[in-house]
Amino acid sequence: MDREYKNARVLMVEDELREILEKLTKEIYEKNKDEDRLLIVGIKRRGEILAKRIAKSLGTKIDVAFGSIDITLYRDDLTSIDKKPIVRKTEIPFNIDDQNLLLVDDVLFTGRTVRSALTELVDFGRPKRVQLAVFIDREERELPICPDFVGKFLKVDKKEMVEVRLHEIDEEECVLIVQR
Repeated sequence: MDREYKNARVLMVEDELREILEKLTKEIYEKNKDEDRLLIVGIKRRGEILAKRIAKSLGTKIDVAFGSIDITLYRDDLTSIDKKPIVRKTEIPFNIDDQNLLLVDDVLFTGRTVRSALTELVDFGRPKRVQLAVFIDREERELPICPDFVGKFLKVDKKEMVEVRLHEIDEEECVLIVQR
């Protein structure tokens, strides 16, 4: 990668990102290949993109359906993030009752985003099982959230942020460690 970043270091470039996503997708397939159908729901924004990629890859092997969820209004820190937060559309175009569901996010840190997503999912029904796939697991929790599938485990200082950058939003593919 020939870009330089101020206050950031490159942890992963595009090829590594692709390899990790392929590994993650294979693990998801192995655990779900005998299911009738797998519903894949990505947490907006980057979790949604990763979920789409996983769904596209798995869709050639098993029956999958894709949806996305915006947890903004379910956050427990809504008033502290912005006076006018941007709320995007949740799109779950299928019945989740008694179905196997895979929730996908880019970075798992405190567990609060996943908790918000699970709370919102209950508004749509009661899945038979919810599995969690994350691209990066920072292994620092405030809540007892444990992913079923992890692309990469990272230990970084609490003062640092992990940014997964994807072409669809950022016009580049990499993972950065950014100073807050």
